[in-house]
Amino acid sequence: MRLYINDVAVRDGFQIEKQFVPTATKIELVNQLSRTGLHKIEVTSFVSPRAVPALADAQDVLAGIERVPGVVYVALIPNVRGAQNAAATSRKPDEVNAVVSASETHNRANINRTHAESLEELPTMVRVAHAAGMKITVSLSTTFGCPFEGHVPEDVVFSFVERFHDMGFDGISLADTTGMANPRQVRELAARVLERFAPPNETFYTLHFHNTRGMGLANVVAGLQAGVRSFDGSIAGLGGCPFAPGATGNICTEDMVNMLEDMGYDTRVDLARLLAVARRIPVVVGHDVPGQVMKAGQTLELHSPPELSN
Repeated sequence: MRLYINDVAVRDGFQIEKQFVPTATKIELVNQLSRTGLHKIEVTSFVSPRAVPALADAQDVLAGIERVPGVVYVALIPNVRGAQNAAATSRKPDEVNAVVSASETHNRANINRTHAESLEELPTMVRVAHAAGMKITVSLSTTFGCPFEGHVPEDVVFSFVERFHDMGFDGISLADTTGMANPRQVRELAARVLERFAPPNETFYTLHFHNTRGMGLANVVAGLQAGVRSFDGSIAGLGGCPFAPGATGNICTEDMVNMLEDMGYDTRVDLARLLAVARRIPVVVGHDVPGQVMKAGQTLELHSPPELSN
């Protein structure tokens, strides 16, 4: 079975790093990731540089990367201005990703908008993106729980998904922004979404998990069981929401690929190349990272047996 693996580290991971990752380094990492077989790479965000100075070089990154055919290059846009800035750049992203939180409190904290204000802006963002020849998707943050409000009722999720379909988005991501999801919840909610709002293609819905409570990869398996075929990860396990207490990194892309390939799924990802990129990350960010396979090696990476003494 074909699966679609996306990496968000250069945007989602680097946005919360204390030290600025040089533009040239970002470009080099995107170029290396482009040759691993990933489906999408989220490379930057058109957000206020005052709010997220780590991504102030959005236009330079997009202008500098080498685009590999078949790879979708994505930029996050928090509002209409972000959509307009992405549309005006000399080398546009292939796709932009809007974001709305399922909980009102997190929406205010994350993008400084009420639900009503976000929903009013979204149709304009869709029009701006499509007029510029870009696809546009939307991430529903805190789908599986909010650190401020707790449980998010399924009806709230369904209401947002229905609105997103009606607005003409090209894809929807159900995001576990703070790692509150559990496998049973993921399997049941994702299955109900797919049943109620049939996707036009197998990449329309994406699941985005964080590993805050150690359930990230289990939630991927639950999503597979529900019928989802597209998943986000972050190289070396980088990332976390800067506006959500305790939200540690995303699930690790190479750990997810290793698991899925061991289970017999076709990710189209060259794991050896992906691990080579992952092993660069601790030096780039200046600290240890959560990735496990980069340290332990692939499951079937065999070793010489120890010499036995007589």
